[in-house]
Order: sequence, then structure tokens, then C-alpha cells
Amino acid sequence: MEVTQRNANFSPLLVALLVACAHGVFIEPLRAVTSQRSLAESATRLPCRYQGGVGEKVVQVTWYKELRDGTKDQIITAHFSEGHTEFGRYAGRVRFESDKPIVNSALLIPNTEESDDGTYTCHISTFPNGNFERRITLTVWVLPISSLEPVVLAEGQSFRVAASCRAVGRPPPALSWDAAVPGQVQNRTSEGGSVSSYFSLHPLRSMNGKRLDCLVQHPGLERPRRIANQLVVHYPPDATITATTDDWFSGLERAALTCDSAGFPAPQNFTWTWRGGALPDGVTTSGARLIFDRALRLDDSGLYQCAVANEVGVAKADYLMTVTASFLAEKSQRKEAAPSDSSTLIVIIGASAAAAVLVMAVVVLLLVRHHRRRNKKLERQLSVKTEEINTLTRQASFRRINSVGSDPRAQSEDYSLLRSDSRMKNSQGSLERPNYKDSQSTLGGRWAPMGVSEGPGRPVAWHDESDNCGLEAADLETDDTRRRTDSYRKSSNMSLVLDSGLPSSLLPLKVHSDDAVGPRSPSEVGEVSVPPPEENWSPPPPAERPEDEEDGGESYQLSQALTNHFYYSNGVLRPRPHANAILLHPHGQLI
Repeated sequence: MEVTQRNANFSPLLVALLVACAHGVFIEPLRAVTSQRSLAESATRLPCRYQGGVGEKVVQVTWYKELRDGTKDQIITAHFSEGHTEFGRYAGRVRFESDKPIVNSALLIPNTEESDDGTYTCHISTFPNGNFERRITLTVWVLPISSLEPVVLAEGQSFRVAASCRAVGRPPPALSWDAAVPGQVQNRTSEGGSVSSYFSLHPLRSMNGKRLDCLVQHPGLERPRRIANQLVVHYPPDATITATTDDWFSGLERAALTCDSAGFPAPQNFTWTWRGGALPDGVTTSGARLIFDRALRLDDSGLYQCAVANEVGVAKADYLMTVTASFLAEKSQRKEAAPSDSSTLIVIIGASAAAAVLVMAVVVLLLVRHHRRRNKKLERQLSVKTEEINTLTRQASFRRINSVGSDPRAQSEDYSLLRSDSRMKNSQGSLERPNYKDSQSTLGGRWAPMGVSEGPGRPVAWHDESDNCGLEAADLETDDTRRRTDSYRKSSNMSLVLDSGLPSSLLPLKVHSDDAVGPRSPSEVGEVSVPPPEENWSPPPPAERPEDEEDGGESYQLSQALTNHFYYSNGVLRPRPHANAILLHPHGQLI
């Protein structure tokens, strides 16, 4: 049984071997009729390979193309001994794939054209078995050539085509849309494999920039071809004005206004006006910006208008600027900055207050010190002035007491008394010029030629030139003269203190015998004119001198002189009025 099965398996092989020995076979294509696709502008290979049997030889290979009328058009031929030949319009366009066409008879078309579409026949001539053929139907595809044409739309237009897509191919392609906006699609197909598609909509500004792509589908493409596109919808601008700040105050730097517009296409024409006219000085424009190149002023307030235009329309925007005084803005700024800088502000205020208190304390101390120095200086000056006034007052009072009246009879009596006393006593003090310090007596200043006092508290007698010989004889002061001087001092002081009733500032001071009084200058004794005495007044007659008083001679003369110039009234010694009288107020003022 196993032998029988083996014989059965080998029997087909033996038959095939016997047939192969009779004639050859086609290695490719295996089928007698096949079909093949190719793309235009690409290389196309038409396979044909025949293997001869035992004792069979391939003599010639020829390729034909069948025409529409049923005839065949010879393309190329290869002979085993004469080589290969190309025919007609195919010369230079086709060739055998192998250098040995008898062995490998495949036809190669390097650049396939749409006209190459058709049925090709590979004809094999053998010896001695005859001819064998293979038929191949070639289909040439043309990849689609596609394009998209967008349409510029404008807001407010009616329903219309927004974009059109066209494609040409073999077989005809299929067109579709990938859109982000609603619309209607319309396709058209023309002869030659051209296809067109139209997308229509109602344009709105919200559609601007939205996706509207065309998709091309073809058998020669692995996936659909996408033609990207965006909708273009023009619309007029919407102008608005924005400012760098809402707080406009005088002195603000780098102030500016900006005109914003959302139109498409973007507007490039901006026009600024102020109060309907030209802009103020120091203000410039740069595109959509209005810039203040200087600090703001109060007169910059007003209505600013921006007009912006594009291809579709014009839009305007207004801005009312109100510039306030700078201190209000600073106040608002301080209020805004107060919450964030409260601690720093407190520290600054405290430091400022401490510094102010310190400065005030220093100023007060300096003022107090200055006033103290000034008060001390004024006190010293007042003390000096008071002393001078008191001195001048005392001197003027005694000068008024000792001054000689305008009555010639009184003057002659005084002069005679003084001259007789001087001659009788031969006083040495009348020849000398002693100086006594702080002596307030001015009784002799009127009569002495040089204004020199003859003795302490004693008036100097008038010296005539004819009496000089008698005066030069006395050289030493006698006890009698010293006694008369003491008696004169006592009587004069007592009469001034007890009987005169004069104020203390007019009384003569105590005379010290050891202090000298220098001659007084004319500036120290002022001469002030006084009104003349009353007409009905006459001095009383001088009192008679007691004969029995020899020691008090000079006291008597002084009393006699005082009687001529003073009188008692209510227990007070008052000066008699005369032409040379000088009346002074106790505080040093002239009366």
C-alpha cells in the first residue's frame, strides 16, 4: 500500500516534467491577462519573463499596445541575434528592463503619461514550439492638482461665497470642507476630471480668522490632502480711549492717552482733536498715542477726541480730562499711600516733631540769653545815664542858686562884699587853685575868671588886676582863715538842709579836704535862657550885717547872697525869678 501511495504522489510531477520537456513556461506574469495601476509622472514596469523548455529557444520578444479601434501598435522588439528596436512615438520613452531581453523581457516606462493608459501585450517567439503571449492592462492615475481661493468679506454684506476649492485628477478627486463656522457647500464636476467646491455664508465680524479648510480625497493619496485657510471678514473699528491715570493734576509728568481700536484690518489713520480744534502746545501724537511732553497745566482740561478709520469705516471716541490743583492730588496720593506706609510715616512724624522741639528749645535758650545780656547792658547804660542826670541836676541847681541876677544893684553888692572880704582876710586860698574831687558846690564858678574854686565850699572872690599886689603878699593859710572856712561850711550846709527845703539832689555833698576838684570846662555848665522876671517884683533890701560877729563874716556874706536870690514861702526856700534863672525838674528835665 505504501508503494502505491508513493507512485500516486510522483505521477503529477512526472506529467509536469514531461510537459516542461515539451515547451517552456512564463515565470511572470503567471496569468495570461493581468491589470496594473500606475501614477502619472512616475516610472512604470510591465513584467514579462519566459523560460524555454528542453530543446526550446526564444528567438524574438515584441511589445504591442492595443488601440481603441482594435489594432495593435508595435512598441519595441528584441531579436536574439539582431538586438532590439524601438518604434514610432515610443522611441526614447520606453526600454527593456534587462540588457538580455531574451531572458528578461520586462518593459520599463521611465516617465509615465496619462496617454500611456491601455492594454499591453508581451509576445514571445520560440523554436520549435511557436509563439506565447501575456496581456497586461495598465491604468494610469493622475494625482489631483488642487487650489483654494479665499474671498475677502465685509461685515454687513449679504449671503455669499466665502471660499472656493478646485482639484483636477484621474480619477476625479472628491472635495470636502473642514469649517468652524456654519455655511453651505456646493460641488461641481467638469470634463477632464476637474472638480470644484464652493462654501457660502453670511459674514460676521466674529467669523474673522476662523478655520475654513478644503480636503482633497483621491485613490492615489494615502490620506486626504488638506488645504488650510482662514476666513477674512473686514469690519469697522470700535474706538476707545484709555489713560495712564484717572487722577489728573497740574505738574503731572509723562501723561498720555491711547486710542484703542478693534477694527479689521487694523486702522493706521488716527486723528486727535482738543475741544474740537488743534491740540494745545507741548502735546504730540505718535500713532494711536497722545503724549504730553511737558507737565500738565490747569488749562489742559477739556474734551479730547480720537477719530480712527480703516477700509470699512470710521469710529470716534471722546475723553473728558479734568486737571485739578496739585495739592489736591498730593492729598489723595498721601491718602492712598497712608495704609501701606503708616509705620514709616509715624516714624518720620515722630522724628520731625523731636527735631522741631529741640530746635525750639535751642532758640528759646538763645533768646533768653540774648535778652538777659541786653537787659544787663540797658541797666548799666540806665545807671550811667541816671548818675549823669543826677550830677547835671545837682550842678544846675547849685548854678541856679549861685548865678547872679540881672539886677545890677545886687551884682555890685555881691561883688563888693566878696572883694572886701578877700582883701581883709588875705586868704591864701584865693591865690591858689586847689582841685577837690566830687565837689558839688558851684557858688564860685560864676565869679572866678578861670572857673576855679578858692576853697572847699567857698565862693571865689572876683580878682581885679589892681589888687594883685595885695594878694601876692599872703603865702600861708592862717588859723583864722581855716576857722572862717569851717564856719562857712557849717552855716551853708545847715542853711541848705534845714531852711531851704530843697530836694536832696540839690544839696552840696560833703567836701573832703584831701580831694582836689579840677577846673570845670565850659561844656559841663550849660547856659539856658529863661523868661524875664515879673515887672512888679523887686528884691528885698539886704539885711544888715551884725557888727559884733567877726568870726562868722563869711557866713554872713553867704546868707546875704542867698537872701538876694531866694525867698521863703510856706517854710520852703524858693529861688527868686530873674533873667538868668534855670529851673530843672527833679528827674533832670528843664521846666
